[in-house]
Amino acid sequence: MKKKRVIVGLSGGVDSSVAAYLLTKQDYEVIGLFMKNWHDESVTLSNECPWLEDSNDAMLVAEKLNIPYQTVDLSTEYKERIVDYMFDEYASGRTPNPDILCNREIKFDVFLKLALSLGADYVATGHYCQKDTIINSNGKIQYRLISGADANKDQSYFLCQLTQDQLAKTLFPIGHFQKIEVREIARKLNLVTAEKKDSQGLCFIGKVSLPEFLQQRLQTKNGDIIEIPFDFYKDKPAPKATISQSKKIIYNPSDGETVGKHLGAHFFTIGQRKGLSVGGTSKPLFVIDTDIDENIVYVGQGKDHPGLFRKALKVIRDEIHWVRNDMKIKPGVELEVKARIRYRQPLQKAKLVSKKDALYIFFEQLQFAITSGQFVAWYQGKELVGSGVIF
Repeated sequence: MKKKRVIVGLSGGVDSSVAAYLLTKQDYEVIGLFMKNWHDESVTLSNECPWLEDSNDAMLVAEKLNIPYQTVDLSTEYKERIVDYMFDEYASGRTPNPDILCNREIKFDVFLKLALSLGADYVATGHYCQKDTIINSNGKIQYRLISGADANKDQSYFLCQLTQDQLAKTLFPIGHFQKIEVREIARKLNLVTAEKKDSQGLCFIGKVSLPEFLQQRLQTKNGDIIEIPFDFYKDKPAPKATISQSKKIIYNPSDGETVGKHLGAHFFTIGQRKGLSVGGTSKPLFVIDTDIDENIVYVGQGKDHPGLFRKALKVIRDEIHWVRNDMKIKPGVELEVKARIRYRQPLQKAKLVSKKDALYIFFEQLQFAITSGQFVAWYQGKELVGSGVIF
């Protein structure tokens, strides 16, 4: 019987290296494929994870494992689907998540389709997450996206936009391992990637200086930094989990005082502390809002500033995504879940409320720096069942 073919996305890191090795020990024909998605070295700090070094490491791993290897250039697709989208989002005052977009648009779309065209039955990655299969109440197969066994490395959040069709064709060989175990396997095999640090840069690009990256296209524009004082909120009701609380407070320049200047409100995001270049305050300043139209950055003193916290958020109807289609809730229906609005955030108790226009998420506790353009993902137990772009 012919072996099933798996094409592994070899990134040049330890996780995908071990994923490939584990598959060679199973009944698969394994092929390694490195994706080159970026050429512009001007915005990449070359001593931090350059693509050429990663490609070479991936090749050495493939040679060690005795599997076929090749490189594919997906830079055109990456620019169109990720980079251009990022610029557009920042220009509109939203903060995108390139890693989630990269998985949705590149790894599990362009790469997956390429792999299938090469005769692959599956693709595999080095993500710390798991997959299993159930038969739902309608007798249909449903693929479940499960958190990785290593709670500190769980990457299910980054895969929150995957579909049933994509999960059906994907394997996660290291999802049931701890990171320490993965490194130990790599050491025993004497893989070149065994001690390599995890990449901290944009997906497939490397360590990127984000301000420089954005300034490649977004123009600088001088504007005011206005501090909103604590007592601005003293006569306002405490935040509650209501639909009105899913909306940001609208600030006006007269609500505070000008404390500095900036080079463009679109370069800043809610919760940001660094890059303001304003001193002389008793507590550090944090960005609490940006006004792109008026080019104003609003800030507040301290990480406990009331402007940094909300109890609810909104996902418009077109941005709602269910990994488990059979769990989709209709307008008027509520669902108790646990949710997170950023990677590695502990899961938060929350309630989904479906309305005709949108899905609202009400948290039990106040949430820090809910940011438009980022993703919220919701879970039932350890299973990620859906996600959406925060409005």
